[in-house]
Amino acid sequence: MAHDITPQEQTRRWRMVLGSEPGQPQDTLGVDDLAMDRALSALYNPPSGRGAGLGASAPNVARWLGDIRQYFPSSVVQVMQKDALERLGLEQMLLEPEMLKSVEPDVHLVATLLSLNKVMPNKTKETARMVVRQVVDELERRLANPFRQAVSGSLNRAVRNRRPRHHEIDWLRTIRANLRHYQPEYRTIIPETRIGFGRKGQSLRDIVLCIDQSGSMAPSVVYASVFAAVLATIKAVSTQVVVFDTAVIDLTPMLADPVDVLFGTQLGGGTDINRALGYSQGLITRPADTIFVLISDLYEGGNNAEMRKRAAALVAAGVQVIVLLALDDHGAPSYDHANAAYFAALGAPCFACTPDLFPELMAAAIKRSDISQWAAEAGIVGVKA
Repeated sequence: MAHDITPQEQTRRWRMVLGSEPGQPQDTLGVDDLAMDRALSALYNPPSGRGAGLGASAPNVARWLGDIRQYFPSSVVQVMQKDALERLGLEQMLLEPEMLKSVEPDVHLVATLLSLNKVMPNKTKETARMVVRQVVDELERRLANPFRQAVSGSLNRAVRNRRPRHHEIDWLRTIRANLRHYQPEYRTIIPETRIGFGRKGQSLRDIVLCIDQSGSMAPSVVYASVFAAVLATIKAVSTQVVVFDTAVIDLTPMLADPVDVLFGTQLGGGTDINRALGYSQGLITRPADTIFVLISDLYEGGNNAEMRKRAAALVAAGVQVIVLLALDDHGAPSYDHANAAYFAALGAPCFACTPDLFPELMAAAIKRSDISQWAAEAGIVGVKA
């Protein structure tokens, strides 16, 4: 309760929030508070204010990273690291392996490392992969099982083989479907209805993830790569992954390891959605059974009119097209409103999605549910045509 706080504690809290002027007595703070105050001052005070800042010294930055990990919770550390990268331009520091070992790994750090991949010294790349691996493993631990269960459950409900061969019979579902035909005198069930698995050797759905790797989409690339790797382990679906900026790269052969997928990207640069759609059209052989997920803010740097024609052709061919303006935990993304409205008018749902909701989204798509209705029920505001 606020009234239980002593005057001394109130003074301490205000002192930590507001900081102090040079020369002001420090006796209101303890040793730990002073250390926290110095860490905050180095990041959030201008060079002319209190504190010396972090400067351009890697040892100083490494010590600062160690301090904030000691005195602040992990969620706060990640925010401060992100602010340090943006405010102080510390990207160059991350090219040193000693620095990387001091950083609290998170999705934004992974995105920064991937953007530096092409200029990263060889001595740093091994450490960078370890940092990326740590984040990817944590994301897989949190997201993989719900995703796999949602997708597998939808596949089971989406396709039923009603005339299965003996080796294709799903006995559990067949028994459940025929319980009303139980014959007590024979102590058995007459299987009037037989339910089988889908035909072996053919995927039930083809999924194409087409991912914009421009700098603004960096967190989305990280999450999409993890989800793509999980999808690749589900044999009932065929998964292909394409990333693009002004060029198109097919990362499908790397899906066995999401870290390889991530290091196959080259974050930054321009955007040519038209070229990416053109390449993706060549991958689609079963339009009616294909889910095409375009993850992009739709800021087209190529031929916008041609891009729209290709999008319309995909929808007209029967492809289930979904546009995700972002796949991350942030709020409303920046995106091209005119192109988003065009996709929505085609019947391609267009909205931002959090990683936690992506499994449910893909489950709904596999079941051929109305995605716009699903988004509304999930509290997601989609783009209007």
